[in-house]
Amino acid sequence: MLFKGKTSGKNVRAVKPYHCMDMGQTLQDLDVSLDTGLSASEAERRLTVYGTNEMRGGGRPSAFKILLRQLANIMVIILIAAIVVAFVTKDWIEAGVLIGVISFNTAVGFFQEFKAEKTMDSLRKMSSPTSRVLRSGQMAVVPTIDLVPGDVLYLESGDVVGADSRLFEVFNFDTDEALLTGEALPISKQTEPFEDPEIPLGDRINLAFASTTVTKGRAKGIVYATGMSSEVGKIAKKLMESSKSKKTPMQKSLDKMAWILLAIAIVSVLIVFGVNKFKISTEVLLYAIGLAIATIPEGLVAVVTLIMSLSVHTLAKKRALVRQLVALESLGSITNICSDKTGTLTQARMVMVRAWLPEEGFFSVSGLGLEPVGEVTKKVKLPPISRPSNAVVNFSSADLENDAEANSEKARLIASDAASCASGGEKTVTVDATNMSTSFRRLVEASALCNMSEIKHNAETSEWVGIGDPTEIALQVFASKLSMGKPQITAKDSGDWTVVCEYPFDSSIKRMSVVVKNSATNEHLLILKGATERVVSCCIGRQDGDSSKITDIVPEDLQTSLDPRIEEMARDGLRVLSFAYRPLTAAEQAADMTKAKREDVEVNMNFLGLVGIYDPPRPESHPSVMECYRAGIHVTMLTGDHPETAAAIARQVGILQTEEDPLDVDEKAADHQTIQLGQVVMTAREFDRLTDEEIDALPELPSVIARCSPDTKVKMIQAMHRRNGIVAMTGDGVNDSPSLKFADVGIAMGLSGSDVAKQASEIILTDDNFATIVRAIKEGRRIFSNIQRSCCVLISGNIAELVCLLLGLAFRDKLDETVFPLSPVAILVNNLLTGTPPAMALGVEKAWSTIMDEPPRAANSGLFTWEVQGDVAFYGFAIGMLSISNFWLVINGFGDGDMAQHCNEGYSEECDLVYRARGTVFATLTLGILLQAYNCRRLRGPMWNLRMIKRFMENKFLFGGVVSGTILCLLCMYIPGLNHKVLKLSGISWEWGIVLITLLVFIILSEIYKFAKRKLLKPVVSATIGQERLQRIWTENTLASTGAGLEKHSF
Repeated sequence: MLFKGKTSGKNVRAVKPYHCMDMGQTLQDLDVSLDTGLSASEAERRLTVYGTNEMRGGGRPSAFKILLRQLANIMVIILIAAIVVAFVTKDWIEAGVLIGVISFNTAVGFFQEFKAEKTMDSLRKMSSPTSRVLRSGQMAVVPTIDLVPGDVLYLESGDVVGADSRLFEVFNFDTDEALLTGEALPISKQTEPFEDPEIPLGDRINLAFASTTVTKGRAKGIVYATGMSSEVGKIAKKLMESSKSKKTPMQKSLDKMAWILLAIAIVSVLIVFGVNKFKISTEVLLYAIGLAIATIPEGLVAVVTLIMSLSVHTLAKKRALVRQLVALESLGSITNICSDKTGTLTQARMVMVRAWLPEEGFFSVSGLGLEPVGEVTKKVKLPPISRPSNAVVNFSSADLENDAEANSEKARLIASDAASCASGGEKTVTVDATNMSTSFRRLVEASALCNMSEIKHNAETSEWVGIGDPTEIALQVFASKLSMGKPQITAKDSGDWTVVCEYPFDSSIKRMSVVVKNSATNEHLLILKGATERVVSCCIGRQDGDSSKITDIVPEDLQTSLDPRIEEMARDGLRVLSFAYRPLTAAEQAADMTKAKREDVEVNMNFLGLVGIYDPPRPESHPSVMECYRAGIHVTMLTGDHPETAAAIARQVGILQTEEDPLDVDEKAADHQTIQLGQVVMTAREFDRLTDEEIDALPELPSVIARCSPDTKVKMIQAMHRRNGIVAMTGDGVNDSPSLKFADVGIAMGLSGSDVAKQASEIILTDDNFATIVRAIKEGRRIFSNIQRSCCVLISGNIAELVCLLLGLAFRDKLDETVFPLSPVAILVNNLLTGTPPAMALGVEKAWSTIMDEPPRAANSGLFTWEVQGDVAFYGFAIGMLSISNFWLVINGFGDGDMAQHCNEGYSEECDLVYRARGTVFATLTLGILLQAYNCRRLRGPMWNLRMIKRFMENKFLFGGVVSGTILCLLCMYIPGLNHKVLKLSGISWEWGIVLITLLVFIILSEIYKFAKRKLLKPVVSATIGQERLQRIWTENTLASTGAGLEKHSF
């Protein structure tokens, strides 16, 4: 499918959905004949009416428009104004830096704008280039983009379905719909219509969907939806309709702050002009311009962008690729993670983990993945032991006298012996070729022989790969773990078994069978495998223990006896298959079984046993979910799988905390972690039927939604948004793309994910590891905290300069002209030394150890909370007031108060006092703001105690920035010519005492202020009731794990 710039206004309209129509209704609605298909002229006409079978997008935006969008930013506009100011003052260095800042920021945003176009391109590339159809009574191969509603479509194994079709003829036909519905296994198709028009997409098994892959068999269908009307097309519409243009709280905060500072800069300029009675000389104009630049944190955009860029590299090393910088902000405030199951929480590969045999019970199979490594174990009950009365435990008296440990050990053995004698106990036995029973051996052989799959070892990659149906691959791996895989037991030189013929799997009867022969024993067996109800219906007996022990049983009684075992395995999320076998009769052995009818062959079977297969959770999923709970983040599973399977996996990974019926309300455990208010597991149909008002009225949203459609996932995300949640959605399939776009942060799987999912996301996990999400969230929280710290030091420094320079307007010379406390160039130099360098250094500050113990920030929380605004104001006014106070002290407190005249224009002997006062202000202001950078490392915690002073070197960039800033400050003050002629200040001597005392006063005031905040203010972020419960779950699980570990290592 391709994209074009316009959409078709006409679509196929049906009275009821096509999965509910029988073949006659479908043919009538689409006006086509199965014998001839569409004529060439009719196909051409319909192509004109319905349009080509392609995705339609809005076209690629022009580069000029993208550039304008990047420049239409308040802070960028202010920076452009600052560039003009820098050119006016002939400050070429400042102008060059500002131009570089704008260029870098614009370039980063510019290249991010092509994300949507790449998403649409990815959808286009998914389609089959050609399709086989019936036209004018003959099969024809046509481009897929020319398919029209009414085309009779031919499909076979390996094809990519070109358009949504209603199937009317199938033969062993399966399609892989994992990328569309999330179903891990191929779907067996049928042709019968359904009555329910609202059944989930994955259950509409009489339809074939565009862009899905045929894994087995062949079929014929009638195209009923093409292009944007297909299910993939609907996903494309969602992608185009969803908009991420809404500004984040951080962006809103920065924009608001920029407007406020711009207004303050304008007012400050007017104040300077007003104080000078609008007699605007060159010196006054330059002072006003310098004051305006001091008010605007021109380095803020560069600092924020640099912090985010560095974090992108950090996350890339942690296997998370960030496609949009704004996602980094949202990461730190995520309250909900909506996760797909298949391939995200699970491994997306089927594994056999359990077997059950009559009389022998359950067997456990270890080992995950395709590598045939693992063991089979079985718990065996030990018989009660009757110990003779004269039996003794052999400990010598010397041992008991000299060794307290021996006394303790004797008591333990006696107690253990008594318990064993009473109950018999049980032990775990490893099953292998030397001790397996005849029945179990038969089950292993059946798993290998009644199987069309293969597993191979790739020598180049050292990985194992499977070829064939995922379920059969799991069975083949199981047999191979016991060295009884099909290649081993059928090998010409060492194997005894030969497959004589097979009756392939038929989706209509849900079973397959093979005839095999053992050359060593001359056995001829028919082995049957399939759905339990279909296998049981063929049985007349059950093998109990030894192969010669066959118990006669009717299918009804056999099914009744198996139901409890099947339900037990299903509760654990296992897909249950059954095996049966029988020896061939003498007549059958002599006959050609390839010509026999399977309905005559698959009879009089002996039931052998059950096997349980499932898609196992990733080992890291459970600890990652627990870490999310620690951080107050709720994890929700949205999956296309069945409710029982979804609930089982959810329990295993920790999303569900109770083994009880997930649909019941537990009102008794009010203070326990397993509280679940309302339904915690729902199907998509149940959830979709609820109105927004009904969803909002639920005490809690469901933790698991099964049989999910793309619309259901979006509906859940919208419900979370209405509860002020910030949502991350993880996924890997096409079906996840709309929800990835609607979520605040879309997270795609890099290894197993489709291109559509990747391009619709903001973050891609290169290792498909759920644990990487937790690391990314931690990094997101660190980023936000560091940006907040950087903003605090930048803006408090701007306010300090503003306060000092505005109050300095009160000082007048003999001519009643204003004496500036700093020259315009000194203002710019101070701004350069104390602005961007320490702010950038704070951007690489490491995360504090408690960062994941805090609940997420509020959804509407921006950078500048009331507390941060108070910090900025307090520190800014404190530094500004102390600096201007030093100006007064040098001139009036310790000097004679004579400010001479024309000191703003140049140096003279009469102006020496003013120049020394300016040097004092310059040193106080510069060093005070540099020390403020250390204050901002901890916005509430003490920073100037002995413990924290020892950690001054932790942030080497900050330490280096403060040291280099101090050195540059000294150079500016003492280099001849630079101090008097350029900066218009002098070096100081005894005035350093005033500066140092002032800095000490500032440190004391800072610590008093922080102490008051710790005592009077509430926690920075308060956890909700739900978040407190999640953190309690993490605590209890952590304590339980610690206890288990201690118990494990105590013997």
